[in-house]
Amino acid sequence: MFHFSRWKRSAAASNATLSALALSAALALSAPVEAKTITAVMHSDLRVIDPGFTTAYITRDHGYMVYDTLLATDANFKIQPQMADWKVSDDKLTYTFTLRDGLKWHDGAPVTAEDCVASLKRWGRNDSMGQKLMDFTASIEPIDEKSFALKLKEPYGLVLESIGKPSSYVPFMMPKRLAETPPGQQIKEQIGSGPFKFVQSEFQPGVKSVYVKNTDYVPRKEPASWTAGGKVVKVDRVEWITMADAQTAVNALQSGDIDFMENPSFDILPVLAANPDINVETLNKLGFQTLGRMNFLFPPFDNVKVRRAALKAINQKEVLDALVGNPEYYRLCGAFFVCGTPLATEEGSESLVKGNGLAEAKKLLAESGYDGTPVVIMAPGDVVTLKAQPIVVAQQLREAGFKVDVQATDWQTVVTRRTSQKPPKEGGWNMFFTNWVGADVVNPIVNFSIGGRGKNGGWFGWAEDPKIEQLKDTFARSGSPDEQKKIAAEIQKEAYDQVIYVPLGQYLAPSAWRKSLSGVLDGPATPIFWNIDKSE
Repeated sequence: MFHFSRWKRSAAASNATLSALALSAALALSAPVEAKTITAVMHSDLRVIDPGFTTAYITRDHGYMVYDTLLATDANFKIQPQMADWKVSDDKLTYTFTLRDGLKWHDGAPVTAEDCVASLKRWGRNDSMGQKLMDFTASIEPIDEKSFALKLKEPYGLVLESIGKPSSYVPFMMPKRLAETPPGQQIKEQIGSGPFKFVQSEFQPGVKSVYVKNTDYVPRKEPASWTAGGKVVKVDRVEWITMADAQTAVNALQSGDIDFMENPSFDILPVLAANPDINVETLNKLGFQTLGRMNFLFPPFDNVKVRRAALKAINQKEVLDALVGNPEYYRLCGAFFVCGTPLATEEGSESLVKGNGLAEAKKLLAESGYDGTPVVIMAPGDVVTLKAQPIVVAQQLREAGFKVDVQATDWQTVVTRRTSQKPPKEGGWNMFFTNWVGADVVNPIVNFSIGGRGKNGGWFGWAEDPKIEQLKDTFARSGSPDEQKKIAAEIQKEAYDQVIYVPLGQYLAPSAWRKSLSGVLDGPATPIFWNIDKSE
């Protein structure tokens, strides 16, 4: 049994000193004393700030600060109006959206229907649900300054659920000039219409990101619920401070130097829970699915037999024991569409869940013609919930007979490098690991990793599988829960057969914050910083 050396609470003196200096520098640059400021340590440093360019959750979280959405999902899983209301024609082929009053971009210009049409088209090129919606869409055109029509080729039951989806890619609205940025390029400005404004002049990647209250924002009147309802900002500023050393962040939270910590290490949670000044709570109660993704473009994983050997070598429990440790916070699960949901099935997952596939992995690898090509695995060391997976799986692959090259890096480098279609020897990669919130994998249409579009709009790794795409179309057309469950099981069977990706189980990730904060919202796309107040 392979054992992962877990993070220790006492960092080396040199690292602690450097982290303390970084903290001091960051806090020294904070807002004027009179500003009511929330200081947070997020799960990752923010570097990519275009929420239509990457599915990384830190960029999604940034998106919710700066941008707004046409529709949103509330705590009852209902789609609600946000920037716009809608009407549906009797034949179910035309959806008319009308913008509410008072919407302005951060530069003062009014939000128009043209802006929203361009934003939806950009989102529809990149997002899995967006791509499927566009497959069914005949046209999206403005009607006047405040309304536009989405016309379908045939009825499609997931129109509102797609536009109101809560997590990556979120269909954020932006000015037309930004939404029309050419594919493959990031937008040049951070101009949204959301409840906060991004302070570009104070943005220091690796150190600090700053947001200030958008005083022109007009919240909806409904109570805040998940990403729906009134986005009422009750503080002047929110500062995300980067602290690479987890113990320094924990110490800062306990001393009151920071207010919020998104992902404390699991083994420190009892210490934080015992502090009477700190709340520890799981905000995303749907939890996360953690997974491994192989690159289908280059050896050795362009060979399905090699992918199958790798799948058999992987043991979920070893990964989750290293990642989480405490079974209270994790669940062995071979379901692609989340255990505990109507579409869950364990078909095809036996060796993953039981951890009994090593002998079969060795046999399959020997039969595959594997020539010893090293498997280049990107291993970020700066994110608590992504450190363990590459190290554990690398060892499991070695035990099966693979040669493995683990390349230490940080998460934002992974986010950038995984977009590369170059060979591993030229800066590409063979395997990386990530986590999806439950809302992002709960069915075959929203689940980004389950697609088979290859280089034609496929997710990083570029799996090409026409059968999966055909099954997804059938699922999208189906209105029967029983039929959808059957189709989802067929998709899972194909996904395991072709090793589209490797689900590594589910876990919960509690957050911690000072009790001086009130109004912290839960939901599938947390943390969000509207509705939070701070007492002195």
